[in-house]
Amino acid sequence: MSPHHARRPRPTVSVVIPTRNEAKNVPFVLENLPSGIDEVILVDGNSVDGTIEAAQAVYPDIKVVHQSRKGKGNALAAGFAASTGDYIVMIDADGSMDPREIPDYLAALDAGAHYAKGSRFCAGGGSDDISLLRDLGNKGLNGITNILFRTKFSDLCYGYNAFRRECLLAFGLPAAHDTTVDAVWGDGFEIETLINVRVAKSRLKIAEVPSFEYPRRSGESNLRTFRDGWRVLFTIMRERVTPQQAAARSLQHTAPAVVVPLPERATTAAQRSEAV
Repeated sequence: MSPHHARRPRPTVSVVIPTRNEAKNVPFVLENLPSGIDEVILVDGNSVDGTIEAAQAVYPDIKVVHQSRKGKGNALAAGFAASTGDYIVMIDADGSMDPREIPDYLAALDAGAHYAKGSRFCAGGGSDDISLLRDLGNKGLNGITNILFRTKFSDLCYGYNAFRRECLLAFGLPAAHDTTVDAVWGDGFEIETLINVRVAKSRLKIAEVPSFEYPRRSGESNLRTFRDGWRVLFTIMRERVTPQQAAARSLQHTAPAVVVPLPERATTAAQRSEAV
């Protein structure tokens, strides 16, 4: 093969999984990861149920990171800081997100998107877990964001996403292991809204990827509808009046903030549900 036509190396892929007492759930996630993953990072938030050991039993090469503060946002920031992949996938440990969908996210990045945003509400997506109250709240917050930032999100608050490494500049997250403070904004469940909005403000190409959400396999969610809903709303309003950091401004693109969703997969939501 001519050197001028040599195949370009494929982007490397890191998967970041924030955990706290998910020993009964995280093995399912790890067992169903697709091939082609170069690095899996488990970020542990002081679990006391053997989460780390359960993960290592299934995936001996997993990289374990301990978060320095509390909250899902801090866990993700710690995982992103430890990652080395060209593409980074963020997925929950409770089994509600199907790891077998990861190739769909990577395909969106391969097709030119900077950020692949999972959506339960675009064609091909769905949920067996969202309550009527959460659904209404999500639609309201989604609509406010689309008006204020001229975006076209269909599912603002879903945390199953993948992105090119350069998006970390757009995120502008605080140092993950700064222990001089007890907490900073972005350490909690508002993290997903924060990074979604900041990617849109940078005018990066965003592709929505259909995703199906299942009930968590075991245990109770740490999400609190009203408390975390207010945090999301405050995040939206705060970002509306907060200037971008210099690093994020350097990423500014002229492309639309959201590009056309991927074609709907051949399998239906019901078929995927039966397969789990």
